[in-house]
Amino acid sequence: MLYPNWKKYSNVISGLDPVKDHQQIVFLLACHVFPWDIERSLELGFFRTFAIPSISSLLAKTGEFKNRPQKRYDDTELIMYEIMENGYNSPRAKKAFKRLNAMHGAFNISNEDFLYVLSTFVFVPIYWIKKYGWRCLTDLEKLALFIFFQEVGKRMHIYNIPESIEKFESFHKKYELQKFIYSETNQEIGGYTRSLLLGFYLPRWMFPVGKPFIASFLDEPLLNAMGFSFPSQFIRKFVGSCMNIRKYLCKLLPEKNSPHLGTAVKRPTYSDGYTLEEIGTFPNKNETQNI
Repeated sequence: MLYPNWKKYSNVISGLDPVKDHQQIVFLLACHVFPWDIERSLELGFFRTFAIPSISSLLAKTGEFKNRPQKRYDDTELIMYEIMENGYNSPRAKKAFKRLNAMHGAFNISNEDFLYVLSTFVFVPIYWIKKYGWRCLTDLEKLALFIFFQEVGKRMHIYNIPESIEKFESFHKKYELQKFIYSETNQEIGGYTRSLLLGFYLPRWMFPVGKPFIASFLDEPLLNAMGFSFPSQFIRKFVGSCMNIRKYLCKLLPEKNSPHLGTAVKRPTYSDGYTLEEIGTFPNKNETQNI
């Protein structure tokens, strides 16, 4: 047994095969072992994609983040959780992929940008959990994440996905180094998203107080590409201390016995529940041509 007996799902994972059982491993990580960390890291992963002008400019032109940021956030999370909770070959996941691919197909998005977005699903959770989780991910779990999202990428019609986790991480880091460049649309889309996240915890009049705390989770290249102000060292240290206290407490607490399902969370966009057909939006032909 690698972990205390109250960390039973971590022990279950340690006995699984990362190739054969990667879907089960990802489900257990997201819904039992690190539910809060996985959700926060996916949010940060989406945030990082806005630091690339080719991505942020497209999002700015659609108007979705300006006009309906909550729906965009809810739709993105729901699609990811449908796939992680049900498995990428499940009937519900197939509907989610069909919806996702139809939406993306309306726009001219480069395969490299798709690849980068896919890489954030793998490496941002790994980096986040290393820094803030109650333990690091094992090599087995990292490989399972890579294989899982490699399969997700294939179903999104992304090609040239690196064949190893090492090569994919190299691509991820190199792409950020080359493509993280400040633009007004980075700041615009990042600002809408930051306000949305702050709105989960604070009234609007307190947003100026909350902004430095959001920034304390962002690294220097990301802050520069977004055009965001840097937080003070005091706030960075304060946030780091709070996260270290949480890390210590999480080590002592049992993993969630019943799964935390992202699809079961009540979301403002779908207060009465949702169907997969409602997720996302499609531009009309004129909007598509203009984009």
